[in-house]
Amino acid sequence: MIRLAEDNPTWGYRRIQGELKHLGIAIAPSTAWSILRSEGIDPAPRRSGLSWKEFLNRQAAGIIACDFLTVDTVFLRRFYAFFFIEIATRRVHLAGVTSNPDASWVTQQARNLVSTWEAFPFRFLIRDRDVKYVAAFDEVFRSEGLRIVRTPIKAPLANAFAERFVGTLRREWLDRILIFGRGDLESTLRVYVEHYNCHRPHRALDMEPPAPPNPPSPVDDSSGRVLRRDVLGGLIHEYERERAA
Repeated sequence: MIRLAEDNPTWGYRRIQGELKHLGIAIAPSTAWSILRSEGIDPAPRRSGLSWKEFLNRQAAGIIACDFLTVDTVFLRRFYAFFFIEIATRRVHLAGVTSNPDASWVTQQARNLVSTWEAFPFRFLIRDRDVKYVAAFDEVFRSEGLRIVRTPIKAPLANAFAERFVGTLRREWLDRILIFGRGDLESTLRVYVEHYNCHRPHRALDMEPPAPPNPPSPVDDSSGRVLRRDVLGGLIHEYERERAA
């Protein structure tokens, strides 16, 4: 009975009693209710709701999230980098960089993203409650059949994947260089995003990058030289095995 309740969170005690009857176990409804209650199992309506973590795990392949990264230059000018991240693959899409993320600019970045797919492969968009996300922005995704999921107020962990990317970017790159202007920021940011997508290993992906350009070398392949490629002026190094011609 406990197993049936845990496997099927929408089943109430009467539904479980009926299933037990099919298995040759005849008990009264009140007995089923008492057993479940003694085990601390809530009624079906309380058990059927997904936690945020369960929702993300079950729907990861259909979820994309977005957020802004703020960057101040050495001349104290602030820029906003807008990006999307696929929850299942951790692949990042850099939408653009601007000093004025107004409604028309943000909405246009949404259109640009949607246009990169013939059929937009997501069902949910996670975003915070920033006023930059206007109704026209949401409508771009709703027209593709997406449901907009707004995170609670002052709850950055609800958009943890985007927040984690920002933290990684700052630790590995942004905190170690000086940015002089928009062109400098945009060009170097695109280089970092390419490194993040195509080379940087991720624990959640069994230490593979989100979008590797080449198939990984066999674990036991020790032939060929190990080549180092410097990224962002040597702030980041990438290594790969030299492939036979």
